[in-house]
Amino acid sequence: MIDQLLPDTLSVAEVFGDPPAPALHPAEEAVVGNAVAKRRREFAVGRSCARQALGFLGLPPGPLLSGSRGEPLWPAGVVGAITHCDAYCAAVVARSEDIAAVGVDAEPARPLPAGILDAVSLPEERARLPRPAGRDRYVPWDRLLFSAKESVYKVWFPLTGRSLEFEDASVTFHPEHGGAEAGGRDRAGGETRTGGTFSVRLLAPAWRLGDRTLSGLTGRFLVDDGVLLTCIAVPGARRGVPGRSAVSYQSAPVRSQSAL
Repeated sequence: MIDQLLPDTLSVAEVFGDPPAPALHPAEEAVVGNAVAKRRREFAVGRSCARQALGFLGLPPGPLLSGSRGEPLWPAGVVGAITHCDAYCAAVVARSEDIAAVGVDAEPARPLPAGILDAVSLPEERARLPRPAGRDRYVPWDRLLFSAKESVYKVWFPLTGRSLEFEDASVTFHPEHGGAEAGGRDRAGGETRTGGTFSVRLLAPAWRLGDRTLSGLTGRFLVDDGVLLTCIAVPGARRGVPGRSAVSYQSAPVRSQSAL
């Protein structure tokens, strides 16, 4: 599912449902040794997805430890992200010369608990949220906004090593109406699928990225089968296709496979 949102330079592994926790590498056991069972299972499934995605790049399996902020520590020359929510987990990876940073986030397609939206958004963002109507009436735009900001952070921190608060990014959604990508039927046959793009204005000090200045980002979103996804990919030094935007909309397949 997440492969619909990403450039073909990324490798993807995802899993649906709640599979048993795969075995962890001994070095990873220390990371979650004292964690509750739910956290251990999420960590193990995420690492299993990540190892499979890395395998698509021709890299051998190995331990994937965590940094000071809980971020996965990828092999040299690789960027990636892991995300999980109820009944879904995915990992995406790429060579750093192709993709400078990637952020992905999965959330249950349900509204945020009361009071959370005000804490994670700016007044201008809340005013811009689409009003549910027609095919998009089921879309929890408040949680989609939260998810988009999670993807922004997952891009920003690996590039800069700096924190980014919720108020440091302003997100605008651009739902796609018409066409196969905009909406459709889920696997149960209901009209519960919608997608589009979002733009991000970074309010933190701009960051130099080679010959570019990182002052904004663009990404894509999808809501389908009770899961919402947001993705951002920043092109690397080897940009491949001239004029490619931060997230490619081309139809070439991503190397993707169910991980379990």
